Amino acid sequence: MTKGNLAIVLHAHLPYVRSEEPGSLEEDWFFQALVECYLPLLGTLEKGSKANDQAPKITIGLSPTLLSLLEDEVLKNRFEKWVELRLEILNSLKTDKIKAALHLTDHFKRQLESWKKCRGDLIGRFNKLRTSEVIDILTCAATHGYLPLLRENPEAVRAQLKTAIREHIRLFNNPPLGIWLPECAYYEGLDEIMAESGLRYAVLDGHGLLNADPRPRYGLYAPICTRRGVAFFGRDSESTLPVWSARDGYPGNPSYREFHRDLGWDLSLEKLKEIGLNEKRPIGIKLFKISSKNTSLENKQKYDPQAAQESVKKDAENYIKDRKKQLIKLEKSMGIEPLLIAPFDAELFGHWWFEGPQFLSQLFINSKKEGIKLITLREALQTKKHIQLCNPSPSSWGQGGFHNYWLNESNAWIVHEWSKAGREMIRICSKGVQKQSDIEIIKQAGRELLLCQSSDWSFILKAGTTTELARERINLHIKRFWILINAIKDKKILEPNFLEEIEKEDCIFPLISPIDWKKKI
Repeated sequence: MTKGNLAIVLHAHLPYVRSEEPGSLEEDWFFQALVECYLPLLGTLEKGSKANDQAPKITIGLSPTLLSLLEDEVLKNRFEKWVELRLEILNSLKTDKIKAALHLTDHFKRQLESWKKCRGDLIGRFNKLRTSEVIDILTCAATHGYLPLLRENPEAVRAQLKTAIREHIRLFNNPPLGIWLPECAYYEGLDEIMAESGLRYAVLDGHGLLNADPRPRYGLYAPICTRRGVAFFGRDSESTLPVWSARDGYPGNPSYREFHRDLGWDLSLEKLKEIGLNEKRPIGIKLFKISSKNTSLENKQKYDPQAAQESVKKDAENYIKDRKKQLIKLEKSMGIEPLLIAPFDAELFGHWWFEGPQFLSQLFINSKKEGIKLITLREALQTKKHIQLCNPSPSSWGQGGFHNYWLNESNAWIVHEWSKAGREMIRICSKGVQKQSDIEIIKQAGRELLLCQSSDWSFILKAGTTTELARERINLHIKRFWILINAIKDKKILEPNFLEEIEKEDCIFPLISPIDWKKKI
């Protein structure tokens, strides 16, 4: 057995993209994530836990907004039809794409069967893996709010965390001890609110630990702990770069499926309209391979599933052998068992990198062969007798390593809106409301405030993709918040059915509590 451990940590998250409109872009985001990432990932973990040659063990953060989509009955009822439509499209393709089309057809059918077998209860399947100790489930901030930019009002940060914890307990019947901090972002004093909320550990980017005070003796290869009893793990770039980088890592292998060449761009607008789509956009049918880095999208070669599978085996074997060498070298210099932390966005595995779930399956097999112990973050803390006391450095895993991706000329205007709305929410919740009708109004105002704080919209505004949608979402939730708040402040009666309509549309966090925004005395 190699003296050292490897912790694979996945961050599973989608913003609240629930839509009342079937066939919407938002619905596509969710359903593509289901069929490419979450269903295959569950299948990989479940199959591996029953096999003798595998030892699956991962930590996974399931964000409250993703969980809300997973349990939404309206969305569940639409999923089968969404998959069946894509099967119809694949069945109509010409034979020159037959190998890739047949492979994708088989993939869709297997995921649909997996869905039907559990009746769409993916949360129950995650929970079963948790109770069998295959996975450790982390929570996240309620709507993935970027906490350093909410710190002006500590109650806003507290509401993000406590709403998330309440939701986690409702769905999994036990409180979370760990959290995936949105964008791995940390600021001084956040550990106090975390500890107060019952959270005991999280992952930071490497410089969050390397620049800690004092500098950790073991660098990234052992957790640190603050005086408030919150532990932090640091991302190891050597363990993550080969997996997440399409330019320098495995996902750029010429045999793997090309993400950007989607049939939705290839089909004519007339053909798309025949299947119920009124615009050109990705539909989740990809039949070409990367080919080479210099090959233009229109010249990509047809996808060969067998060649891709052979590449997966080689890459997974290479990854584990490199981790073994790394652990042996570290153990010699450290004198204790090193711990490698490899955190990733979950959708890398299957969505961005179609072969990702297969890679994980082979990784589990090879880790056992090479004697590398896979471990969850919770287990890593349970086996540590002594942890160095340090104060982590403010940091994030975004571009530049700090907060500039979420605070720049494209999205800085949002921070003022958060602060202004947050102050008013705190004022009213601290004062308290008595009428039951006002309580229901303030609860929905809290939902709208949390939803507008999602870091996803800030990210999209900076990245320049679907910016109109992001801006619309932010402004919609802010507008609804102020209509609700002003109804309480000015003792006005809302327009008929207004509250009921937005409660139906933004039906998230059923146990939301205004007390979370109450100012401490």
